[in-house]
Amino acid sequence: MPETVAPAVPPTPPVPLSALLAREDLALRQIAGPSDPDTVIHWAHTSEMADPYPYLLGGELLLTAGVHVPEATGSDGGAPGHGEDSRLGDYFDDYVSRIVAAGGAALGFGLAPVHDTVPRALVAACDAYGLPLLEVPPQTTFSGVARAVWQLMAQARLAELRRVTEAQQSLAAAASRPDPVPSVLRRLAQRLSGNAALYGPDGTVIAAAGREPSEQVKEALSGLTAVVRPPGRTSSTPDQDPDGAPRHAPSSATDTLADTHLAAYALGSGDGFVLGVASTGREPGDHTIASVAAVLLSLLTGEHHSGAGAARSSALVRLLLGSPPEEVAPLVGKGPWLVVHARPEAQPPDALAAAALGAALGSPLVDLARDVVRVLVAAGREPAPQPGWTLGVSAAVGPREWPAADTQAARALARARATRTALARHGARPGLEDLVPPADARAHARALLAPLADRPALADTLRTWLSLHGSWDRTAVALEVHRNTVRQRIARCGALLDADLDDPDVRMELWFALRHH
Repeated sequence: MPETVAPAVPPTPPVPLSALLAREDLALRQIAGPSDPDTVIHWAHTSEMADPYPYLLGGELLLTAGVHVPEATGSDGGAPGHGEDSRLGDYFDDYVSRIVAAGGAALGFGLAPVHDTVPRALVAACDAYGLPLLEVPPQTTFSGVARAVWQLMAQARLAELRRVTEAQQSLAAAASRPDPVPSVLRRLAQRLSGNAALYGPDGTVIAAAGREPSEQVKEALSGLTAVVRPPGRTSSTPDQDPDGAPRHAPSSATDTLADTHLAAYALGSGDGFVLGVASTGREPGDHTIASVAAVLLSLLTGEHHSGAGAARSSALVRLLLGSPPEEVAPLVGKGPWLVVHARPEAQPPDALAAAALGAALGSPLVDLARDVVRVLVAAGREPAPQPGWTLGVSAAVGPREWPAADTQAARALARARATRTALARHGARPGLEDLVPPADARAHARALLAPLADRPALADTLRTWLSLHGSWDRTAVALEVHRNTVRQRIARCGALLDADLDDPDVRMELWFALRHH
């Protein structure tokens, strides 16, 4: 059987299957498969396809009423003859194996209106493949099950956000104490129920707090910190990859040793200081909490030891006094540079969240705006998707092209949000719009879109609809409205613009105008 790719899951915390079974209003009952308390589901999906594999992303509770099951089987899944019973067994064996191959987490079988009982062959197949099978009673609708899943997800998300917020506040308070570094480590170890240690550039432990880990864990964590330590620092990790290319250390790394979770975070100063964390549990918000601690420790160590803060202040003063960017850039790092625009998926960003993002991207050059965080990153540190953020990344440029890269990153972020992707990059390939002077393009856009000038909801809907190739469902998801609302708005746009939105030439011209609007 070919190796399956791990399914992509959303950043929302998953729901324990046991929590769904505990809902008395649903009256669900598990009748087959393992009763593992660690089984979680990421969403609920209803399908009556005989082969649901192409329609599953992984992590689903798949709900079915058994419409797809072959007829003449009897209500209990048996059959009049042994041959038909064997044929039904083969059918469910294939059906369950495809669900498991797609990464499905559990199967819910409704008792109405097609079947009075769950087929015995389905129970046997779920036991054989280790897939939890739930019996859904007639009075429980599939939409009710899906709603319960989303309610539990919302509760888990709220609890996670509250936990992260409280941890941020407590870490910030610890950083203001007379002994800030030990205080931050102690508070982090308490929040993660483990051990936290600060490693120096030479790999030795400068300070530590929390439960004393075993020697084996200490050795593994020390090796993990060497992975994220910048090349050129004292480390057992070579400065070059096996092919001879320069090594670019990641900003963070994780590993496991038995039941212990290990994580290492390079501090943003670039001096070689690393935060190491070892814990027996792993919660969804742990990475964010540890990233905040890494930012605070960066401020408490790197700024005072390396003079990086003074260099950045000098660069700012020189820019304000008229020095060209190419003369200032060496003070803040070695180029070329990438500009990153980022928007959080939840509430507007604050200073701590912005600083944590900068630390995760490996740059202290962070600008916090009202709803967007901009980060200037050395091109050697390739930005990666960050949990809870949507990113747009520019092309690698020199200091003179920083303003152009800022525009590229903004456009890439807009594209990432429209397509619901975690990270989008600016394409280096020139387009037709480069042939039109920007002032002329903006004037054309204002004239063409004048009927929508005082209707921002219509313009936003048209932009999203065009970016998603006219998909009603995906546009509704992107805008968080009903698909009928999308249809009504698009029809209104067509009437106001007096344009046939089914014409590809019209769509192309409108898309060009919206990009300059």
